[in-house]
Amino acid sequence: MDKINLVEKLGLISEYWHPKIVGEINDSFVMLVKLKGEFIWHLHESEDEMFLVLKGRLRIKPRRGDVILRDGEFFIVPKGVEHMPVADEEVHALLLEPKTILNTGNFTNEKTVEAEWL
Repeated sequence: MDKINLVEKLGLISEYWHPKIVGEINDSFVMLVKLKGEFIWHLHESEDEMFLVLKGRLRIKPRRGDVILRDGEFFIVPKGVEHMPVADEEVHALLLEPKTILNTGNFTNEKTVEAEWL
């Protein structure tokens, strides 16, 4: 049982939109990610997805109205909800997601990555 320093771990991440696993709890991964720019519209048919902003401002765009997250705020995107995350400037975030989730949800393209342990 080791404690995890999120600031140190985030310092090891250099790519945007590539989640890195830093822990696991039950059937979910705890992941860190740096975000910048727009992702893609996608949905997760059978998994909820949690975004916790550690630093910056993240806009999550469901089809109806934007959700703006700032430092210390989180939002759970319910399964089946199409959304697009947007980070106008660099954002540091913690994700809590089932181990089965694909970052691009119902699409596979050049932004599809498998989370790796950091």
